[in-house]
Amino acid sequence: MCLGTIALAQKTSEPTIDNAFVEKQFGSNCRLVGMPSVRGDLDGDGVEDIVIPARCTSPLMDQAENNYVVIDPYDGFFGYGNPKVTTAFVADDPLRRGFSLLVIHGAGPDAWHAAVPKAKFMLVNIPYRDIKIRKLQVKKKARMAIYVEETGGDAMTSMVYFDGKKYRYDPMGSSME
Repeated sequence: MCLGTIALAQKTSEPTIDNAFVEKQFGSNCRLVGMPSVRGDLDGDGVEDIVIPARCTSPLMDQAENNYVVIDPYDGFFGYGNPKVTTAFVADDPLRRGFSLLVIHGAGPDAWHAAVPKAKFMLVNIPYRDIKIRKLQVKKKARMAIYVEETGGDAMTSMVYFDGKKYRYDPMGSSME
């Protein structure tokens, strides 16, 4: 009796999230800011995605070469979100200038660290101090969202979620500390 061999798709080992990984995915103008990355299924396809906090000096420079989309959901919520203009805005806190959230949507069994990810986004101008991924109820549908503790004196909390086409910003209010 002969048993055939079954070849199973094996996941590759996860890469370390370091400046070399960020540079490979988003170009030489991006560096980590020392905060941990967070993971979850942001686009609802059942494959794990990753959000990496980083500082990017020239967000639009490596966009075509590294195949990512730069969007500004924060300023878009307040009226004008064209990143060609809003990336030149002066940050409230000069130490946080260029802070971005780098999002990689996963593809296949390797998820976000696949050789060719499903999509990559650079979210600019979101004034974050800390980020987490949690479930959110949007129009009777549960989806994952990036919860953002914002910088500033009012301790604002907001969320950024993927609506199927792009990322949207929605302020949730401030704490009463």
